[in-house]
Amino acid sequence: MFKISSLKIDGLKQGCITDQRPNITFSLESEAQGDALQHAVIKVGDWSYKTTDQLNNIYGGELKPFTTYSVKVTAVSTSGQQAEADASFQTGRMNIPWQAKWITDGSYDFPKKESPVPMTFRKQFNLKKTIRHAWVNVTALGVYELLLNGDKVGCDYFAPGFTSYDYQIQYQTYDVTAQLVANNEIVAVVAGGWAAGSFNYNRKSKISADRQALLCELHVQYEDGTNEVIATDQSWQVSLEGNYRMAEWYDGETYDATIDLNHISLKPVTITRPRKQPILLAQYGEAVRVQQVMKPISCTYSPSGELIYDFGQNFAGVISAKLRGNEKQKIVFRHAEVLVDGELFVKSLRTAKATATYICKQGEQEYSPRLTYMGFRYVGVRGIDPEELELSALVLHSDFEEIGTFECSNEWINKLQSNIRWGGKSNFVDIPTDCPQRDERQGWTGDIAVFARTACYNFDLSRFLDKWLLDMRSEQGSGGGLPMVIPRAGDMWPTMANSAWGDSCILVPWAEYLARGNKQLLHKQYPTIKKFLEAAKWWSSFLSVTPNARHIWRFPFHFGDWCAPDETVRQWLKKGKWVGTAYFANSCGIAAEIAELLGHKQDALYYRKLRSNIVKAYREVFTDGKGKLKKEFQTAYVLPLHFAMTEGEETKAMAANLVRLVREAGNHLTTGFTGTPYLLFALSDHGHADVAYDLLLQDKCPSWLYEVKAGGTTIWERWDALRPDGTVNIGELNGDKSDENSNGGMVSFNHYANGAVGDWLYRRLLGLEPTSGGYKTFMVKPVLGGGITYAKGSIKTPYGLAAVSWELQMDIFSIELRVPVSTEAELVLPNGKAQIIKSGNHVFTCKLK
Repeated sequence: MFKISSLKIDGLKQGCITDQRPNITFSLESEAQGDALQHAVIKVGDWSYKTTDQLNNIYGGELKPFTTYSVKVTAVSTSGQQAEADASFQTGRMNIPWQAKWITDGSYDFPKKESPVPMTFRKQFNLKKTIRHAWVNVTALGVYELLLNGDKVGCDYFAPGFTSYDYQIQYQTYDVTAQLVANNEIVAVVAGGWAAGSFNYNRKSKISADRQALLCELHVQYEDGTNEVIATDQSWQVSLEGNYRMAEWYDGETYDATIDLNHISLKPVTITRPRKQPILLAQYGEAVRVQQVMKPISCTYSPSGELIYDFGQNFAGVISAKLRGNEKQKIVFRHAEVLVDGELFVKSLRTAKATATYICKQGEQEYSPRLTYMGFRYVGVRGIDPEELELSALVLHSDFEEIGTFECSNEWINKLQSNIRWGGKSNFVDIPTDCPQRDERQGWTGDIAVFARTACYNFDLSRFLDKWLLDMRSEQGSGGGLPMVIPRAGDMWPTMANSAWGDSCILVPWAEYLARGNKQLLHKQYPTIKKFLEAAKWWSSFLSVTPNARHIWRFPFHFGDWCAPDETVRQWLKKGKWVGTAYFANSCGIAAEIAELLGHKQDALYYRKLRSNIVKAYREVFTDGKGKLKKEFQTAYVLPLHFAMTEGEETKAMAANLVRLVREAGNHLTTGFTGTPYLLFALSDHGHADVAYDLLLQDKCPSWLYEVKAGGTTIWERWDALRPDGTVNIGELNGDKSDENSNGGMVSFNHYANGAVGDWLYRRLLGLEPTSGGYKTFMVKPVLGGGITYAKGSIKTPYGLAAVSWELQMDIFSIELRVPVSTEAELVLPNGKAQIIKSGNHVFTCKLK
């Protein structure tokens, strides 16, 4: 048996809408051991392409707008078998000008730092012919909900999505053939969203637009061959009196079910346009959709009399209520991550109210917010008796596939893995956010920089990250610097080159390339990488005199060892030059590998030489030359060890000094965001797996398992977010306010950065590590310890499923491998024996000393 098990166009199995030439990829399955692709022929209409690459096949034929193209792949294996598969993709508008005009209520204004009232647009129209096919192209400044004849169009949330609106805006395409009748009505509700609504911790509004706007075209093809377009223009009407009385990210949503849209005041719309000239592109990211329905595990009353529903899991989403109510009855749903003394703890939300208010009509009805989302585990309800309410919740995140699995014999580690996955899903709502609950939810670059390897194992983020990286490329400064958050969206931080946060321009696409093997992404990102590294080089030489000093990255600013436990912000920032210099060296090393892959040989030589100079400077400026730092802290040892910046006996001494610091800390970590992802690697890869496992299994604060055993269901921003006494550590940044006088501080119970330990679980404990793009080659080398007696995991690579399952019984180690067609694995057994394994299923055993 030989078959094409998956055929994707631009990362999608079906329904691809594109304005550009798509990439065609496919995976294979075969019962023949050691099988691989010999060659394949891809046909799209008259275009035919012979290839030996399953991952990087860019369609080279013509493209016409609004056209469906059939794709046929015929693959031949090295075992002589043949397989075929079919798929299709549709093009979008491409370069066809919009007949529609941007429409709004031009007379409407609202205060700064507030969100606008949602606008309700309406258009009624008749169709007199038999319809063959109909679709809608739609986008907005803000976020929209589109209804056709009372039914929602599509299943997406928060369309058109969050992008750098000055440069590009997505539009959506929905088939509405089945929804059209003779007499029709389109209703579109547009809230301020990210473009005009209150956003970021400064609660800035009107960031990308002075008010909401809608752009919509309904295309109708008739059976007689004629066409019609119903487009937004002066004939449309608008009102501020619709059912949605308030909607924004932080405060929530208010919905009045008693309002009848047939009895509200409507007026003609105003024609408008975006402030700048963004490109309108067919949706290229993953839409936000419902991924799971959560049921409460308990319902109790708080001491203050509020109904408290516990969903048993912290996540991002919205409530979904079935209820029986009376006309004008008001029901209030409040959200929180934790309870303190039986009450919702909302101080950590800062200014965010995280409240959904529903005003009932008479009788049985349903309500779920559509124009906002919350991060929560607990929901407090007032205004209704529990017997009149059936409450559930909808998990929302971008519609990527969950592709990676991991488990082992330690149930606490398995719970940690669950927390890592939920932390990722909760913060992948259209962009990679820092947290889903408080007045922030921004695209902080540093968080995803350190979490990307972990995330790309668990989820297929190809379209999700490709969308975000386009905004990064758009917003890079002329000098090579990058915003701290992307899209910048009113953030006050200047665009500059800094470490870790800025290094996301290299670390994120590299993680995605290793997971998916897409060279096209590296081609697109390479100019951004070069500009950033030149900026880093310039800042490193700024105000420097000696040769070594010119490679120590001090200026202009680094977050340093951000969120290191038991330290202040000032202490985190003071470690910036150690962190910056090490990250600079590492990024130069990755850039050299990327340059080689893309055929830029001279660039590769340049980056290797630059890396060598940076490494030399780190060792000579910061260490005694024998492996001991002049100023010691864990991260300053972790980074050079993991980034291979040391040699010979110096490496052994540096690893021993790191072990000493860990032991002196009582087997605790003292690393921040920038060191924690690599701490266990630095130990286990240099002969100290026992210490790595001691840290992993530590259950006193600060540690990963402390959070798990304290009841955490996601990863926390601060290790002691919930103190052992049950109180919440608000984490004031200036360190001089008591919790009682706090304005909310900086604490999140759903913040994935420290979940980057997952990368060590997969690459070391399980032992599954890619050594080339898309797992074309990978290593299987489990690191034993910690009393772990088995581990198993898998990832759906672009070539197929790669899986590892190992078990330790007394002194007998056994391992099962699944190697996808066209790939090979290097297996290194715990007894040191190594061998190359071709595709197929394999079992090996060895006896340990």
